[in-house]
Amino acid sequence: MRTKLIELVEKDQIRADLPEIREGFNVKVHVRIKEGNKERIQIFEGLVIAAYGEGINKSITVRKDSYGVGVERVFKINSPLVSHIEVTRRNKVRRAKLYYMRDLKGKSARLKEIKNYK
Repeated sequence: MRTKLIELVEKDQIRADLPEIREGFNVKVHVRIKEGNKERIQIFEGLVIAAYGEGINKSITVRKDSYGVGVERVFKINSPLVSHIEVTRRNKVRRAKLYYMRDLKGKSARLKEIKNYK
């Protein structure tokens, strides 16, 4: 249980520039990558299969298929390494955790898109 004092301190550290992100959304996460003294942005595009935590500790697990191999990454939403996040598609799901998507391939892995989302 979070105390009011902790929530008060964390309130100014939570990023307000990010959209609402839920399970079932297809997102593009722009991540800052440091290579030596250079910095570049790499885009990780995939399906949000899980969301954890609340407030400043919120994180999401994004899954994509890369050359036939499933790749999952966990991103801390409020991390300075996350440049920004774009929601590309909102899908209708009936579960909080979409771990069953790991076993699906091809047409069976399709989700129904929500056309008129708030």
